[in-house]
Amino acid sequence: MRKFKLKFLIGLLFLVGCNNGNSNKTDNKVPTADSTKTGITSRSFGHYEGKPVTEYTLRNSSGMHVSILDYGGTVTQIVVPDKNGKMGDVVLGFDSFDGYVQQIEPYFGALVGRYANRISKAKFALGGQTYTLAANNDGNSLHGGNKGFDKVMWAAQKLSDSSLKLTYQSKDGEEGYPGNLNAEVTYTLGFDNSLIIDYLATTDKPTPVNLTNHSYFNLSAGQDSTILNHELQLNAEKYTPVDSKLIPTGEILDVKNTPMDFTHSKRIGADIDKVKGGYDHNWILNRSGDGLQKAATLFEAQSGRLMEVFTTQPGVQFYTGNFLNGTLRFTKNGERYIQHGALCLETQHYPDSPNQPTFPNTILKPGEVYRQTTVYRFSTK
Repeated sequence: MRKFKLKFLIGLLFLVGCNNGNSNKTDNKVPTADSTKTGITSRSFGHYEGKPVTEYTLRNSSGMHVSILDYGGTVTQIVVPDKNGKMGDVVLGFDSFDGYVQQIEPYFGALVGRYANRISKAKFALGGQTYTLAANNDGNSLHGGNKGFDKVMWAAQKLSDSSLKLTYQSKDGEEGYPGNLNAEVTYTLGFDNSLIIDYLATTDKPTPVNLTNHSYFNLSAGQDSTILNHELQLNAEKYTPVDSKLIPTGEILDVKNTPMDFTHSKRIGADIDKVKGGYDHNWILNRSGDGLQKAATLFEAQSGRLMEVFTTQPGVQFYTGNFLNGTLRFTKNGERYIQHGALCLETQHYPDSPNQPTFPNTILKPGEVYRQTTVYRFSTK
C-alpha cells in the first residue's frame, strides 16, 4: 500500500475548499430537507442481533443531507437539489431496516470489505498458506463473504458538525481472512455538496484489504426508472475483461473502439446491449502520481444533476444494476427497483488481485497503514 503523502493532503484540502439478523419495524419515512439546520442528528432505525441501529444525518448550509447507518456503514440517503432547486434523494435504499436485512439485499449503500468485489474460487495464497473464504457468489467470494463489513455493527463517533467516524475490528480468521484488522471510515459532508469518504486500516498479520462504498445512484431521484439516459465519462483508457463468472481474466485491454469506451461522455444505454449482462467491470483509471484525482463524471439531463467522483484508488467498478429485478421489498415509497434502475461507481483495487500477480498489490502488512479517499461531489448544470 502506498504511504500517505503530503501532496495527498494538499489535494484533498484543495478539493474541499474549492467547491442477516433480527430486525424491528420502525417509523422510517424519508425525512424532508431542512436547509435551516446544519450539523448531525440521529434517530433509531431498528435493531440487529439485539443491538440498536442508529441512523445519523449530516446536513450542510445548502440543504444537502446524507444519512448513514452504524449497521454496515450504510448510506441510506443522499439528498441534493436539481437545477430548479428541488431536493431529491439520488440513492436507492429502503424505508425501514427490514429492507437492509432481507436475504436478497444487494449491498445498497454499504461499506464492503474486507475485500470488495470478487476473489476467484474463494481462495488465495499468502505466505505459503492457502486461505479459504466463503463461496457466496457462483463459487467465488464476493464483497467479504457471508457476513462482510456490510453486515456488522460499526461504532460511530461524531468528529464535528460535518464528520462521522465509524470503526470496526475484524477478528483474525473472520470470513477466512488472516489478521486482526482495525478499520476506520469517516464520512464528511462538505459545504460544496461533496461527500468525502476517508478509509484507514491497520493489521497484525499480512492480509488482503480492499474497501469501498456500494451506493446505487440514480440522479433523477426516481423520476426516471432507469439510468440508461444518464451520461457517463470515465477517466480510463483501459479495463480488465472478465470471464462468465465476472472474474478478471488477467488481461488489460484498451477501451478504444469498444462498448467499454467512456473516455468521452456517453449515454449509458448507447452500447449496453453490446455487453453481455450489462456493465459490471473494473476500469483502470488514468493516474499521474498519487493523490486525489478525477475518476468519473455522471450527468442526468432532466434534473440537471451532475456528480463528479474523485479518488486515490487505481480502479473503479462501474455496475449498471443488472441484477435488480423489481422484487425487493421495503423500498423507498414502494418503488420498484428494476434492472438498470441505478448504477454503482465503486472506487477500488482490481477484483481478484490476491490471485493476479500482475495487478497492483492489495496485501497490507503489519506496520503499514491502508489509506484511501473517495469524494462524490454534486452540482447542477
